[in-house]
Amino acid sequence: MPLILISGYPSSGKTYRSNQLVEFLNSKIKAASEPRISRLNVVHINDQILGLNRDVYREARSEKDARAAEYSAVKRALGRDTLVIADGLNYIKGFRYQLYCEAKAVQTPSCVIHVGTPLDKCKAINAEFLANDKQDGGYPNDVFDNLVFRYEEPNGMTRWDSPLFTVPYDDATPPCEEIWNALIGTEGEPKKVKPNQATVIKPAAASDYLYELDKSTQDILNAVIDWQKDHFGEVGGQVAVDNQVIELPPSPVALPQLQRIRRQFISLNRHHNLPKSRIHGSFIVYLNSSFGSTASTGNTYTYT
Repeated sequence: MPLILISGYPSSGKTYRSNQLVEFLNSKIKAASEPRISRLNVVHINDQILGLNRDVYREARSEKDARAAEYSAVKRALGRDTLVIADGLNYIKGFRYQLYCEAKAVQTPSCVIHVGTPLDKCKAINAEFLANDKQDGGYPNDVFDNLVFRYEEPNGMTRWDSPLFTVPYDDATPPCEEIWNALIGTEGEPKKVKPNQATVIKPAAASDYLYELDKSTQDILNAVIDWQKDHFGEVGGQVAVDNQVIELPPSPVALPQLQRIRRQFISLNRHHNLPKSRIHGSFIVYLNSSFGSTASTGNTYTYT
């Protein structure tokens, strides 16, 4: 059943809003007479439940492991009778896209709730958490500033961030009824989700499609390899391919890692018959998601 992604600045009140949603959803489920609703249960996933402390966001490797833990927990929880609330920073659009794809794969709706607390208020709340040893939730100041700098605000114009509900700081509660109707549907009219073409197994692809899939992905890897050769010793960077940008991670990417990501992408798409015009773009999105899609520095190399 539905996936609710919570996103916002650190110390913006995401868990507080999530708890409000949990209370509302449980009350709606308890009062429902319709079997498809009364059998639902709510699963709330956040850093505390996963046993993650705030210091994991200090280093790229530990942060990537933390995202992997959240991703795995959400993937395990998604099911026919489960309503999942992913209460985390969820500040990387590529990560939100991955979770959106998981929801689409099980043909369940999803939405994003943006906790719109002003930055100065978030700083004040974080300072209160840090000053109180009995409270858990404060981020070290350098980690806080870094997360704010890298935050990619949800955009309701993109399919993976829609429907998007923004909750201003001064609002007493989230728009719970609107969220319920968007995800569950009105009484007697369940929300229907059209399967994503990328998640539907299709007949075996023609040989020319497999050739194009192999060639296109290798061309993009060659562009990344050429960039790293031309910028030896540099970290991060941006490689422009077909008016899209590959965001390299803040450490060199070895050829075996690139080939492994390429093999995974080909394995996932060999039966899907992607239009040739979409192979480049889909693989670039997949690369960025695999790299973590964090902000990087450096020059832009254009591949043609």
